[in-house]
Amino acid sequence: MNIKHNPRFDTKKVIEHYEQKDGVPITYVCTTDIYNSDLPIDVFFRESPHPEFGNRYFGLCIRNGTTYISNADKIEELEFGVVENDAGELEYSQSHHDYKSFKNGNMIDGGRAYIRSNGCETVYVVRDGKFYLEPNYSRG
Repeated sequence: MNIKHNPRFDTKKVIEHYEQKDGVPITYVCTTDIYNSDLPIDVFFRESPHPEFGNRYFGLCIRNGTTYISNADKIEELEFGVVENDAGELEYSQSHHDYKSFKNGNMIDGGRAYIRSNGCETVYVVRDGKFYLEPNYSRG
């Protein structure tokens, strides 16, 4: 099943820029809050740690008209509740107040702060730049 993402930047351009700059393959992972509520960042991954900063994930966001880059290694600590949209894709709430509802009756909200949903029984985590089903999730 496909996970639908809604990036803020042109991910192909970002990947081209950083692959050329750093000389390593870069992949887009997702767009989500990490450090600030309701400030989703586009998260990218590189296999090898950055030689100066040591992180494998980095995030890009625009705040007050300025583009910022940050360490996004924390992404591997977060959970992504997903629901099926009307097209049969999985969608997650990108940020704390990113409420999504679909004609099929599914809804999801909460970003990484919490998972509020009517039918979210599936949670994913990010490992090595990819989404994986979280087998130990139990809705409490």
